[in-house]
Amino acid sequence: MEYLHIDYPFALESGEQLPRLTIAYETLGRLNAHKDNVVWVCHAFTGNAKPQDWWNGLFGEGKLFSPDKYFIVCANMLGSCYGTTGPDHPNPATGKPYGLDFPLVTTRDMARLHDVLRVHLGIRRIYLGVGGSMGGQQLVEWAILQPAVFERIALMATNARHSPWGIAFNEAQRMALKSDPTMGTDHPEAGRRGIETARAIAMLSYRHYHTYDQTQTETELDKLSNFKAGTYQQYQGEKLWHRFSPVAYWSLSRSMDSHNVGRKRTSVAGALGQIRAKTLVIGIESDVLFPVEEQSELAQYIPGARFEIIGSSYGHDGFLMENAVIVKLLQEFLRDDYHGRQSSPLVKKRARPGNPFVRPGSEVF
Repeated sequence: MEYLHIDYPFALESGEQLPRLTIAYETLGRLNAHKDNVVWVCHAFTGNAKPQDWWNGLFGEGKLFSPDKYFIVCANMLGSCYGTTGPDHPNPATGKPYGLDFPLVTTRDMARLHDVLRVHLGIRRIYLGVGGSMGGQQLVEWAILQPAVFERIALMATNARHSPWGIAFNEAQRMALKSDPTMGTDHPEAGRRGIETARAIAMLSYRHYHTYDQTQTETELDKLSNFKAGTYQQYQGEKLWHRFSPVAYWSLSRSMDSHNVGRKRTSVAGALGQIRAKTLVIGIESDVLFPVEEQSELAQYIPGARFEIIGSSYGHDGFLMENAVIVKLLQEFLRDDYHGRQSSPLVKKRARPGNPFVRPGSEVF
């Protein structure tokens, strides 16, 4: 992991500022002589700066985006808990962690900070930006803010503005966090019960009815309690507690709610119309959190964008699980003759049977 320390105030959309901050990031591969091989990854909600770990169907040695060909950059988002300044970092004014007093950070603020890192790294042009879910929200903001920087972008299972449905899911999770009396305190397990419950709520939006039906259906006909689906929810909550900060979870859920590319601009359509990158938009047929009509809106207003829908039994998680079809779409997208042709028929693919919950990438939202 590498770190960029910024010793000057960083102004936020909210009107507040961070007196100084740190960006944690990782690079894979090398920038070539022409500086035209940059692939920048924007990670999702509880992800980190190591796409080779959580998106290893696309990134890593021998994969579509291999370090021997591309210079891959991924930065931990502002407000997270994997190295970039967030609620667990000390407030310079008090010397104590910000906690729940960490200021509101928007996806636009995150995009602006990514651009600070880009300039620091001496990158003028990004060959491809890739982002799914909240990562896609950051990427679309960035492509509007800096339209000349991106040659291509791939937006997966994301949107131009966070929906009332998505905000309601996040508010339910924050209610769970607030119901934990230790949340935001110096208790050694502060917020544990809250984040475990919040994660259980979130799982219902990340997956789909059929995902649970395929993997959590009981084989014992006479069973009355201790159902697999229930213990699975508990397991997912406990697992997140061991790797993520409750106060960062609180902060990032508010950041996601703030996402609206039309804010302080003419409109959503007008903002998306400023994007100049060649754009691929991918929706997941079974996604209930970011339904395909949201990707359709992106494709409608981004000039020349191509829109594909893929079938999956994984719901929102499908953008990390359906690697084979996504790789195929990206390979076509990166071909020089891709644009200017008529869009192909919608791509449909049913996920292979098996337990999706043990596969890499199933816990990064």
